[in-house]
Amino acid sequence: MTVKRLNWGCGSHVRPGWINSDIKPFPGVQALGDIRHGLPIESDSIDYAASTHALQELSYPEVVPALRELRRVFKPGGVLRLGLPDLDRGISAYVRGEDDHFKIDRGDVSSPGGRFVVHMLWYGYSRTLFTFDFIEELMSKAGFADVVRCAYGRTATRFPDIAQLDNREEETMFVEGTKPGHPQRSASPASSDG
Repeated sequence: MTVKRLNWGCGSHVRPGWINSDIKPFPGVQALGDIRHGLPIESDSIDYAASTHALQELSYPEVVPALRELRRVFKPGGVLRLGLPDLDRGISAYVRGEDDHFKIDRGDVSSPGGRFVVHMLWYGYSRTLFTFDFIEELMSKAGFADVVRCAYGRTATRFPDIAQLDNREEETMFVEGTKPGHPQRSASPASSDG
């Protein structure tokens, strides 16, 4: 049986062996579409998906409908892995004065508060900011179960390659949720950081 995996919101970072999906027609994007209007992907057809630094580009009212659309394309037991800017980590870095955490050119913004704000909003591209409890709430509203936070490169699922697209470890929160159906979680407690 062939595993079908989706790289949603891939931008120009297309990956071989994945169904690469984006709103813009970058070379290698096979599923071109705006999630707010529905993805050109059959329902109940995807085993798992990863999305890195894309969901935050939607406004708050668009997030749950987008998550529901992603859930629609999953087979029962399918898994969504999100990599999101970690607001808690950003706040902690700001409070501790860890200015190097913020990847903003000092020529653009030099004040600590400005660097924090511009980094978290990523020059205006990010429209919704996330803490773990907030994304857990939104994923639950969208119908996902077993929402867990995972470490960089680690998964709580039976799909080890789901973490293949992880990047920006120091500023990213990784979260997984499952479309209700048969269990997909790994029995190994060492696979997640809880």
